[in-house]
Amino acid sequence: MNAFVFPGQGAQFPGMGKDLFENSSAAQKRFHQANEILGFEITQIMFGDDAEALKKTEVTQPAIFLHSTILGEVMGSRFQPEMLAGHSLGEFSALVASGALSFEEGLSLVSERALAMQAACNEQPGTMAAILGLEDQKVESICESINGIVVAANYNCPGQLVISGAFESVENACEAFKEAGARRALLLPVGGAFHSPLMEPAKERLAKAIAQSSFKTPRCPVYQNVTAQGTLDAEEIKENLVSQLTAPVRWTQSVQQMIADGATHFTEVGPGKVLQGLVKKIDRNMETASGV
Repeated sequence: MNAFVFPGQGAQFPGMGKDLFENSSAAQKRFHQANEILGFEITQIMFGDDAEALKKTEVTQPAIFLHSTILGEVMGSRFQPEMLAGHSLGEFSALVASGALSFEEGLSLVSERALAMQAACNEQPGTMAAILGLEDQKVESICESINGIVVAANYNCPGQLVISGAFESVENACEAFKEAGARRALLLPVGGAFHSPLMEPAKERLAKAIAQSSFKTPRCPVYQNVTAQGTLDAEEIKENLVSQLTAPVRWTQSVQQMIADGATHFTEVGPGKVLQGLVKKIDRNMETASGV
């Protein structure tokens, strides 16, 4: 079965989407439409070379969403998903690709999500760190032993987990991980403590926007970050999108479930190929665990 996956924040790069704009009239229409919906010329930032401007959450998230969804559209007959998933922000791209959300409503929700998350970051500053070389259970256990807010946020692949929380708590946790034998415990250049309790202020704002949006039944299962399960239930999808702000991204578990459900080929749609690399690591780990 063909699985298509969509990247999240961090996949952006200067000049992203410019090739799509220059080579597809359909893409041009979508980008112009996006400028109108957002109320600013996001194409100037995306197609330009100002990396710092592109890193702003309120720009980054719509930019990645646009690159991903527009690329999916211009793929035409090559885009034939039998299951879909997206990493964090990428889940919105997956929902648009599935037909559960229109392009217009998807972009509006992504913009509102970005603004809500940025406001939460301003209200309660925090950070994230990548932990390499420890089992998930060990990372979870150490996080629980640290004073303050620090939690497992992104289960990217076996041996690669991202934590999130208050600055001091994350820094203290990193020291504990190093003492426990982590290969690396590295603070990430991010704007806040995403997928942690510090994002709680953003949930009410996003929930209101989601409640006012029209969701349809997707044409194939969408594997959501919160549950790591495929679903066709529009109401369940809406609830999980809100929960996702403070819940961990269960990417490892999602890919494992997709493979268990019959996924044989994964295609990443959007800027970069980070997710395909993670999928390969997850797949190899499953083969090793089963003795293949």
